Amino acid sequence: MKILYAIQGTGNGHLARATEIVPILKSMADTDILVSGTQADLKVPFKIDYQFSGLSFIVGKNGGVDLWKTAKEIPVIQFIKDIRTLQVDKYDLIISDFEPVSSWACRLRNKECIGLSHQNAVLHPSAPKPEFKEWVGKLILRHYAPASFKYGFNFKPFSPHIFPPVIRHDIRNAQSTNEPHYTVYLPAYSDQQIQDVLTSIPSAEWQVFSKHSKTNYTVGNVHFQPVSLDSFTKSFLSCTGLICTAGFEGPAEAIFMGKKLCVIPMKKQYEQYCNAAFLKSIGIKVLDHFTNSAPELTDWIQDSETLQIRFPDMTRDILENILDKHCSETFLSLA
Repeated sequence: MKILYAIQGTGNGHLARATEIVPILKSMADTDILVSGTQADLKVPFKIDYQFSGLSFIVGKNGGVDLWKTAKEIPVIQFIKDIRTLQVDKYDLIISDFEPVSSWACRLRNKECIGLSHQNAVLHPSAPKPEFKEWVGKLILRHYAPASFKYGFNFKPFSPHIFPPVIRHDIRNAQSTNEPHYTVYLPAYSDQQIQDVLTSIPSAEWQVFSKHSKTNYTVGNVHFQPVSLDSFTKSFLSCTGLICTAGFEGPAEAIFMGKKLCVIPMKKQYEQYCNAAFLKSIGIKVLDHFTNSAPELTDWIQDSETLQIRFPDMTRDILENILDKHCSETFLSLA
């Protein structure tokens, strides 16, 4: 069997999860890797067979997606060309982690596409949703990377087709410590905005992983460095707590390790609003914005309460199940 595993490269979470999934897939079948997107910062430890621009959301410096810049930089003609030229018919199975080129190439050729992503779980009727209506964000989630059959990852497996998070073995098998620093990853805020808030809380040491800096530097009690999976993992495993966006992989790893966690959903990101709603419901600290948040962060630092959930290691079982069901006539759709 020949498999194409397609990964959304707009954010780092999809690629971080792929470091766990790709070796397992390659041990099971002849597997090619496709990555599309221009916003990820991680270097992956596997060969990429196809690299496309895809449809990337451009992260701004004021807390969310820069919609104007995103609209201007969408390579529509190249995206259509990539869809038309990607030879999906030579693969027995296409698995898409919310990746649009492979998904739409399958749709164009009426070929099955297996969606395996956190976004599929967010769209499930039983998944928590924010109180406000966000029809544009929901529309994007539904049509960005269409799939014939949908499986999802979420903090809670509330359906047979929803699985617990994939926790990297570098995290699952590691020893955690609580050293007196906090790890910070807020790519949608500028270094200056982060510095202004965190230097006003001198009682803590902050290790910030910056999307906007290529060098290490320190201002007072705030240490900035470029995003690196190895460096981030080292900082995270030894931190007292994590401040990050309301994504999925980062918060899931923090909960798995029992780390203090504070999340800030990125503006104009419906998926993150949904994640924030779920995390808030289980007692995780959620902030609406980061600027002017020093008083709330100070309270959070002083709060010793944490949550730990030891999510089971099901990655190989999940992938084997998908391959087995693809070869039968009983494959069920979530649609």
